[in-house]
Amino acid sequence: MKVRYITHLSKLDGLSAAERRRLEPVAERYVFRLNDYYERLIDWDDPDDPLRRLVVPLESELNDWGDLDASREAAYTPVRGCQHKYTDTALLLVNEVCGAYCRYCFRKRLFMNDNADASIDHSAGLAYIQEHEEITNVLLTGGDPLILSTRRLDTILNDVSAVPHVRIIRIGSKMLAFNPHRVLDDPELPKMVADYCESGTQIYIMNHFDHPRELTAEAREAIRVMREAGAMMVNQCPVVRGVNDNPTAFASLFRELSFVGCPQYYVFQGRPTAGNEPYEVPIVEGFQIFTEANRRVSGLAKRARFAMSHRTGKIEIFGVDDRHIYMKYHRSHLEEDYGRMVVARRDDDAFWLDQLTVLSGPDSAIESAGDYAPWEDRDDDLRPRRERWGRGRGTGRE
Repeated sequence: MKVRYITHLSKLDGLSAAERRRLEPVAERYVFRLNDYYERLIDWDDPDDPLRRLVVPLESELNDWGDLDASREAAYTPVRGCQHKYTDTALLLVNEVCGAYCRYCFRKRLFMNDNADASIDHSAGLAYIQEHEEITNVLLTGGDPLILSTRRLDTILNDVSAVPHVRIIRIGSKMLAFNPHRVLDDPELPKMVADYCESGTQIYIMNHFDHPRELTAEAREAIRVMREAGAMMVNQCPVVRGVNDNPTAFASLFRELSFVGCPQYYVFQGRPTAGNEPYEVPIVEGFQIFTEANRRVSGLAKRARFAMSHRTGKIEIFGVDDRHIYMKYHRSHLEEDYGRMVVARRDDDAFWLDQLTVLSGPDSAIESAGDYAPWEDRDDDLRPRRERWGRGRGTGRE
């Protein structure tokens, strides 16, 4: 099926003329993109429809809030288009386009005119990977690599798979949600995936389904086709206000994903990215949603971790009680931080480590926190230091 892309709000029939005029300034700052397959999934009679909220701008995106590079990805970019934050994994940002644009995207800076993060020329990143034998996993991301032609994607996969120490290539993609016909209408794509899997390079598709309604019959068939080709299928997504911020939606998503062989890998705490204020859910609430959703599903459907992709590492949030939030470094840039616990005072309004009062943890967490109150000297009346998240302000101390 030929998919038609919609890049101007004026072409979006589901919006009134008044809505289009009101939202145009938002789309001018944070680009809008949709396609007619996904457009048909939206209930346009419901202004709070979760799929509508996922792709249609909100005026509150213009609030002075957040940072365009909330996780400081620039600090882990040795060459243009390549990130290397964790020892065994490198990222190649191979394009700057997606099948549609999620309003809460943490890399929306890629879609701005002055962006220099991604690169259509992956040679510099490839050379870096070749020089670093500790890298066994390469994630192709962007943008969305699956919007590239199969021929172009094959060129990239061929170059990366030729590096002897690279054993896994991950493809981060929301195309199976936004446009599953990318898989269904191009038999060369699964054939290509099968060729690489059979030759010894395992392909993982890191899917991005945010809501169970995205798991249409076409999406399920696309998952089946890619699994049959040999790709390992997993899913990851953030908790998003108005999209999946309730345990019923997440439990249904976890359950249905387990039925089609695409288990949830991570649930992410939303990053404090510029434009994302209306989509943020506080840490404690997100953990409660995640925990309750897990309570409702089988063991095979609850293998995911709830984590924040902080500038210092991937911090798993694994416990909350009346007084504290319990976390640990599931992945860390500094080797000595791996596995270290972080205990913070419970704050039901905080959405990021940088807003919490840390009681114990490694220096990386303490230096990033809003406040530090050593466990042995803590004062139960101490309140976290509060600062407004203005545009251009960092998400941690430098």
